[in-house]
Amino acid sequence: MDSVPNLTTSLSGPLAELEKTLIRAQPEIEGYLRRAWQIHKAPFYSSVDLRMSGFKLAPVDTNLFPGGFNNLSPAFAPLAVHALMNAVEKICPHSEVLLIPENHTRNTYYLQNVFALTQLMKQAGIRVRVGSMNADITAPTPFITALGNELVLEPLRRFGNTLSVDEQFRPCAVILNNDLSAGVADILQGI
Repeated sequence: MDSVPNLTTSLSGPLAELEKTLIRAQPEIEGYLRRAWQIHKAPFYSSVDLRMSGFKLAPVDTNLFPGGFNNLSPAFAPLAVHALMNAVEKICPHSEVLLIPENHTRNTYYLQNVFALTQLMKQAGIRVRVGSMNADITAPTPFITALGNELVLEPLRRFGNTLSVDEQFRPCAVILNNDLSAGVADILQGI
């Protein structure tokens, strides 16, 4: 069995041939990307929106704070877990991470995205807690996601130049899933 899931498609014609060519070249492409990532620092995570017109495929938007982990195909979950393990290993001496999401507590699909990301991290052996900058979150608060999962958001706290959700949890990395489009919050100033 292949370790990388194959794309499924109902395409025909020139685009199907292009896809076959890409799939045949997958080992070379993956090798090139692995070598490039050893030389260059890549962002912790990102996503790219693609558009297909029937005869061409083009990237149209890159997101450094992706919001679609809940849409990840289960066939790709092992790859995501492996990628998370590698990414956290590069930045953390121990696997404790603080995740700071957007303040979209009414958007249950966004909460499902955050839940899915935390589950992938847990599968990677990462202890993760979710710290919220939402002023309405003053204590650990459970929210129900679009699929009925429970996600606990905790108030983000600052201890000197360290962010956490309590004094006992000492994350070695803080990961934003928040584009800070409303500006850099006071709690993040000077960190």
